[in-house]
Amino acid sequence: MKEATGEVNMTVVIVIAVATLSVFFFAVLWPSIKNTFIANNKCSDAICNPETLEDGLVTCQYYKKGQTDGTTFKCVWKG
Repeated sequence: MKEATGEVNMTVVIVIAVATLSVFFFAVLWPSIKNTFIANNKCSDAICNPETLEDGLVTCQYYKKGQTDGTTFKCVWKG
């Protein structure tokens, strides 16, 4: 009986550890990964002005169906 109790305790510890790591990933790491992915995709679809090159960044606008909403953002200049 003591061995079964020890195995249950270890299972509980592992479940709590996995839950803690999952919460950390989805609360801290995932938003950063998601925002970087969205920014990279937006920059790849944007039209950038190479004349605004400053510190490796250029000013870009996102066009959808040939129109822009007027907002500008910075993207890494890839030449």
